[in-house]
Amino acid sequence: MDSRGIRPYNRPMTHMDDLAAREKELLEDLEEFNREKERIRSLLGKIGGKDYSHRDNIINGLFLFVILVFFVLELTTHFLPAFVSIEISVLLVSIKIVWMIHSQHKFNHFQFWILNSLEFRVNEMNKRMRKIEKEITSK
Repeated sequence: MDSRGIRPYNRPMTHMDDLAAREKELLEDLEEFNREKERIRSLLGKIGGKDYSHRDNIINGLFLFVILVFFVLELTTHFLPAFVSIEISVLLVSIKIVWMIHSQHKFNHFQFWILNSLEFRVNEMNKRMRKIEKEITSK
């Protein structure tokens, strides 16, 4: 075979030609795998990657800051009645817990989607293997 993968007419296919063709096929499979890996990596980054954790840190800091402000105001100025300040803090903590549950639900859904797609691919490969085995045993 030449560099374009074309075998000359006057030369029979040799073992080396077969190995070269197999190597080319494996390289193409490897490139396809790398493309798929990068696509999944970008999806993971959008759902739970660095940007998400940075936003999560900002929101956590904001909640903590607001709760501390209410605590300090309560101790120093008695700006709000004691129970109102405590109720506002409990409300903020409750909102934070609901937000964390929602984030965990999104992560679990994505994890299920990944595992489901892996199972689908494994089953598909298993069907192919059975088909190949039948073809081999029938010959």
